[in-house]
Amino acid sequence: MTALNDTTPTWLDEPRAYRSVRTRRVLSFFFDYTLVLLLCVPVYFVVTLLGVVTLGLGFLLYGAIFPLVAIPYVAFTMGGAGQATPGMRLFDLRIERLDGRKVDPTLAVLHGVLFWAGNVLTSGFIVLLALFTPRKQLVQDLLLGTVVTRRS
Repeated sequence: MTALNDTTPTWLDEPRAYRSVRTRRVLSFFFDYTLVLLLCVPVYFVVTLLGVVTLGLGFLLYGAIFPLVAIPYVAFTMGGAGQATPGMRLFDLRIERLDGRKVDPTLAVLHGVLFWAGNVLTSGFIVLLALFTPRKQLVQDLLLGTVVTRRS
């Protein structure tokens, strides 16, 4: 029988789980948002058609195209079984919760929204926090109890 405060080391305690995570995280961000922008192209044409059919009313959706594509992208990739977006998988990363449970689509979307809101409010300075946290976590990671690690 184990004690209630068992401190058995896990993968999240291993320093190699965080080796080059910052660099890989930046590269995966650029890959993922290039993919999101490419996915916005067909949505742009759908909104254009909708705008014509609704006599201009559908054109109001142009400002929402990016979130309409990015939110489901993050929800179903990072919040899915792989716990990683395609960019994160490409760069051998995954997101994990500190309590050991799976990241669900709602938490994944909240993670993305907090990232974008934090960058808007602080002009991108929240990313610098990763230089000072032992697990290379950003503000949204600390707030949500998540961490990005190497998959292998």
